[in-house]
Amino acid sequence: MRPGLRVRVAFCELNTPRLADVLTPRAVVTPFLLADAYHARIDIPRQIASCGVAARQADVLGADDRLVAVLHERLAELGVSTLDSDVGVLVAAIGSTHSAANARTAQVARKLMARTQWVGATTAFATGSGPSVAEAAGALRRRGARRMVVAPWFLAPGLLPDRIAKYAAAEGIPMAAPLGAHRLVAETVLDRFDEAVAERVAA
Repeated sequence: MRPGLRVRVAFCELNTPRLADVLTPRAVVTPFLLADAYHARIDIPRQIASCGVAARQADVLGADDRLVAVLHERLAELGVSTLDSDVGVLVAAIGSTHSAANARTAQVARKLMARTQWVGATTAFATGSGPSVAEAAGALRRRGARRMVVAPWFLAPGLLPDRIAKYAAAEGIPMAAPLGAHRLVAETVLDRFDEAVAERVAA
């Protein structure tokens, strides 16, 4: 999407290369993270500091409206209509012990629910504090949802989405695909990069 932009990939954990392997002076570390939780607040800054190079860290992607639009697309691919007044949507996210991060993630369900006729949309967490997927499903049933669907607030497949998918399959609840390699995801990443560059220039 941006010819000439030099991009290197690094991983916080579980894969290589690590950040220390690719970080160069004046780089902008742009996290592919949806929440401002442990990796964004502690892990990545610590890794940058350990490299001893001048680098800037961009903000996480967060509950950006473009990403919510992608989640709507993923639900539509599953056949979920915004006009279905019987459906309840479980927005399944990673979760954190950092309550402020969970509170920001919870905004996704409210944004997703806007301009729909669904019974409700609620956020559940695979880890950390906050309602589990099972607890959130029970709450939607009590609100009158006759059918449910899981909307994974994840960028890619992995261990935690697999855990949620296993629960959903056992309960007969369809699950949409993760956000994935969508143009709106890439646009959001580039915006975070541009914001960090602008801050560096202003400083």
